[in-house]
Amino acid sequence: MAQKGLMSPTEVELLIAQGQTLVIHDGFVLQLGEWIDKHPGGRLAILHMVGRDATDEITVYHSARSLQMMKQYRIGRVQLPWQNLEPPIQSASYRDSIVPKKPSPVVTQGHKKRRSIDATALGLLKPLRTSIHSPTDGAFILPRTTSGRRASATALSSDPKKQPVKKDVAVEEKVRAQYATSMEQKEIAQGKLEWPALDQTTQQSIKEEYRMLHEEIKNKGLYQCNYSAYGRESIRYAMLFGTFLFLLSKEWYLTSAVALGLFWQQIMFTAHDAGHRGITGRFVPDTLIGAFIADFCCGLSIGWWKSSHNVHHLITNMPEHDPDIQNIPLFSTSPTYMKSIFSTFYNFQFVWDKAADVLVPYQKYTYYPIMAVARFNLYILSWLHLLSPRATQLGSAWWTRHVELVFMAGYWALFGYALVWCTLPTWPIRIGFVLISHMITMILHVQITLSHWGMPTSDLGPAESFPQRQLRTTMDVECPAWMDFLHGGLQFQAVHHLFPRVPRHNLRECQTLVRRFCERTQLKYQCYGFVEGNGIVLGRLDEVGRMVDMMVKCQEHMAATGESGLH
Repeated sequence: MAQKGLMSPTEVELLIAQGQTLVIHDGFVLQLGEWIDKHPGGRLAILHMVGRDATDEITVYHSARSLQMMKQYRIGRVQLPWQNLEPPIQSASYRDSIVPKKPSPVVTQGHKKRRSIDATALGLLKPLRTSIHSPTDGAFILPRTTSGRRASATALSSDPKKQPVKKDVAVEEKVRAQYATSMEQKEIAQGKLEWPALDQTTQQSIKEEYRMLHEEIKNKGLYQCNYSAYGRESIRYAMLFGTFLFLLSKEWYLTSAVALGLFWQQIMFTAHDAGHRGITGRFVPDTLIGAFIADFCCGLSIGWWKSSHNVHHLITNMPEHDPDIQNIPLFSTSPTYMKSIFSTFYNFQFVWDKAADVLVPYQKYTYYPIMAVARFNLYILSWLHLLSPRATQLGSAWWTRHVELVFMAGYWALFGYALVWCTLPTWPIRIGFVLISHMITMILHVQITLSHWGMPTSDLGPAESFPQRQLRTTMDVECPAWMDFLHGGLQFQAVHHLFPRVPRHNLRECQTLVRRFCERTQLKYQCYGFVEGNGIVLGRLDEVGRMVDMMVKCQEHMAATGESGLH
């Protein structure tokens, strides 16, 4: 193979099959095997782009200096437009290499052996509406009684003619997986109906418009940070922290906890900016700013956040790959999780179990209470990250882990020891202070989940362009400009996903340009009020919860009657 010569798709595919890390950028093949362990954004951000034309993703995520540096990794050219390959990390073979595939179960009923299940033969499934904005009206039909009414699972189980049979886990898993797949297919069909066609011409046109929009944003200077805005914000942060200290000195302990919680909620917006290099545009100073705010001021690892957030931005709302929506058994925003998926982020099999059967049907009720205590889970995830091998796989950014450990230790020395243990006088006040200060930050947790948890999780395939997927899986929140301080840029998540390095104080101006882009390309710009957006999220949680509830009733019916649909 001649260096920098034209490479065929077959040649690229063969090299990837041999284990090479090849990514297409701007018509060139990049060999990133030597760079992947040095990538400050982590290995997974590259692995999910292997075999794909990642021109848009790479361009909007990197500075001009980084893009220039990438030229040294070019090993050839390809003819455009490029037809994306499936990245090996997203393939079934990768999953099976970590979690060996179970052999096809032989299901026994009486003395008959059958190897497959047709859910339609069960007589228990009916079509389910897949609208993400309205709850389902049911998924399973139980047999009719002689009166013509639907029998309940309880009634069926008490039928003296029907003796309870041993629960067949293999059958339940098959039925559940088949049902989940049918729901996925319905959402895919709906997505293809509501969004621009996935043919090469249409998607290429969207890409070209998106690249022109990117140039327009650069030419308007919207990548330049508004430092005066940070000056004003720093005053607000100082006032909140000063209020906390003042109330604490007056021994208004629980009231001071409110001020501290608001301080945490507000200052984390700047940590988010730093994580995207949206303040100085340079890795070292932005990393230090982010670590000081997230680790030292808030006790949360900026390294953990970046490792998951970079992946989230690239494969948004993909159940198997996006860690931001992998919350089983507490929450499920997708029927896909009923199939017990393998997470490529955690290298872990999320098994759908009895806990999920019990908790997910009630998730619309548990959403806000769990958001109120979500910060405690972030502490755990932060420490698990810093103590894991992933925190050391940053190449030239190896030093960030040590900085974070020092800052995190400083946070717990000040908050955990000096404040909670030494300053607060009694255990009831200590517990109350910790709970109140952490519950206040539920505003932030709702803001973070709002933009994606109500959106589709279907994968329309490798032909879908980067900008279309981001707009399809992300919503923005409509609010007046004077409320921007409360949302901290998180109200512009769709705009942010299209241009992650744009400083958040410029996102409102970008929003106008994105609206025009959507009009030109026939893409939908999904923007709702805060209350309406919360309703959409709760509707999605309720929709998936009803799916699970119907599935559980089906399983109870099967266990009570011995009916398995294997006739």
